[in-house]
Amino acid sequence: MPVYSLNGEVVDQIHLSQGVFGLPFNEAVVHQAMARQLANRRQGTASTKARSEVTGSTRKLYAQKHTGRARRGDVKSPLLRGGGVVFGPRPRTYRQSMPKKMRRLALKCLLSAKVREGNMRLVQELDFDEPRTRDMMRVLSSLGSDSSTLILTAQSTPGVVKSAANLHEVKVLPSALINVLDLLSYKMLIATVPAIRNIEQIWGE
Repeated sequence: MPVYSLNGEVVDQIHLSQGVFGLPFNEAVVHQAMARQLANRRQGTASTKARSEVTGSTRKLYAQKHTGRARRGDVKSPLLRGGGVVFGPRPRTYRQSMPKKMRRLALKCLLSAKVREGNMRLVQELDFDEPRTRDMMRVLSSLGSDSSTLILTAQSTPGVVKSAANLHEVKVLPSALINVLDLLSYKMLIATVPAIRNIEQIWGE
């Protein structure tokens, strides 16, 4: 793949690992990995009170018979306002497990799709002397990124993160933290060469 400068000029060519960037797309595995990630970030703290937990008297409101009205129990009945909730949500865990090989395959399928569809750009290095949104916009424009963009760096780079902080559709991540949801959420992928080598070392086993 060509490697670009921050001005959008091709300055080098590198070879990518076929085991990471040359795999066919497996829709079932990618979907399962996405569903797992969405489920695992749910807190599961929604809670309601059953009639045994609602504060109130257990006294029968009025006699069972001879009133001409419907039968009625106590004020905590689910049929009354302020009463208990029938089959309401309770605190629970939504966590899903997934085999390690399938998780790795989903990531590699998405990285391969970025390359195949021409939605990945490589740069030698990406850093700024001082954070400036204007500089980040200039780099994105020179690399042909006109849509949502995920930027991968080899290490945490506060200058790049701050430069992209005010751009709504741009996210910066260290390469070790790539995940299925971000790769699906952002159309364009911009990565530094050290970040790509780091990905190949981590996920290419």
